[in-house]
Amino acid sequence: MNLNFSQIVSSIPFILGGLGLTLEIVIVSILLGLVLAIVLAFMKISRSKLLIFIADFYTSIFRGTPMVLQLMIIYFGLPQIIGFDIHQFPAAVLAFGLNSGAYVSEIIRAGIQAVDKGQKEAATALGIPYRKMMAKIILPQAIKNILPALMNEFISLTKESAVVTVIGASDLMRRAYLVGGDLYSYMEPLIFVAGVYYVLVMILTLLGKMLEGRLRTND
Repeated sequence: MNLNFSQIVSSIPFILGGLGLTLEIVIVSILLGLVLAIVLAFMKISRSKLLIFIADFYTSIFRGTPMVLQLMIIYFGLPQIIGFDIHQFPAAVLAFGLNSGAYVSEIIRAGIQAVDKGQKEAATALGIPYRKMMAKIILPQAIKNILPALMNEFISLTKESAVVTVIGASDLMRRAYLVGGDLYSYMEPLIFVAGVYYVLVMILTLLGKMLEGRLRTND
């Protein structure tokens, strides 16, 4: 069977109309996940066994269950408990943000612990408060060291965002599926969307390398 991409040309604007939603979900989820990850990372390196247990338990839940299951629990299951429906966008952001926070927290924790202990001791000797030391000295260095790992996580999140199609969100994947249903030919629109995701990933990869190179130059 020959592929005929000419039949989807008129549908390309409709498919690309889902790009905005895809990017919005990814960007907001990354921001939510990063904030949550920083909090969890500090809990994991704290001296409180309770905080460490809570952070580790949280991480194990989100790392031990499928992303699509988490999304479906939030979108389909949570309304049963709270008594009202959740819109597709906040459901997706919540699921991806909570999931990303679990993974990124481990990355940040490792980055913080990799910073030379001598710098912590010097800051303490100078009387710098713990919070200020972490915010101004330790965390910036940790972020710089773990930037490649963070970018890989953000790239993974960009690709995994396609699962929002299971809750009917009108993203790239959903629109490609709808076009395929109208044309009774799914391969062409799906290949087109695969190309769009590939371009997005390549752009993120390039931006990550540029940022990493700039940080090294500033060292």
